Amino acid sequence: MRGLILAALLLGAAAPVDRPLPGYVRVRLVTSIGAIVVALDARHAPGTTANFLTYVDDGRLDDTRFYRSARRQAAAQFGFIQGGIGTDATRSIDPVAMERTDHTGIHHVDGTISMAHGPSPNSATANFSILVGPAPNMDARGAAAGYAAFGHVVAGMDVVRRILAVPTGGGFDEMKGQLILAPIRIIRAERLDGTPHPSGRFKTWLVFKNR
Repeated sequence: MRGLILAALLLGAAAPVDRPLPGYVRVRLVTSIGAIVVALDARHAPGTTANFLTYVDDGRLDDTRFYRSARRQAAAQFGFIQGGIGTDATRSIDPVAMERTDHTGIHHVDGTISMAHGPSPNSATANFSILVGPAPNMDARGAAAGYAAFGHVVAGMDVVRRILAVPTGGGFDEMKGQLILAPIRIIRAERLDGTPHPSGRFKTWLVFKNR
């Protein structure tokens, strides 16, 4: 219920885009087709939010991309987009422990940002999804851990929908037909609230980029 109420408040008001929200940290994702602003819920999903902000503050999400568009076959206007570091291990830091939706109260509704993970729920790094429409199947239920929702879009849902609509193909298994044929660049990710706290770790990906 908290996620539904919060999403309605954030998406329905312009003010949160213009000023800080208590308990939230806003991040702007500047893409090659426009900007998306997300408000991360540091109060209810502190570990997931802190992990994402480390990637932002280190510049690890700069010059990455949105690479997946998963549209629901019955209604192409619903689904999710996925972006982040992909398989670039040079940008990755330690995986973050899962914060289940039945513990945080943040649910997968329209505009939710959520961490992607591998076979282990505790394997999330910096790949994330943004929803268009609700996806309750991504919430935790019993033994199923689901995915860690940790904030909502407060500006730029038009950009999210444009990415969802781009041509896709390729891939295999659960990603079959969902890879964006011309991936959308994430030019940079920038914190809008608070003081950046870079990890101080060596930026290996920049060494390979400059060779």
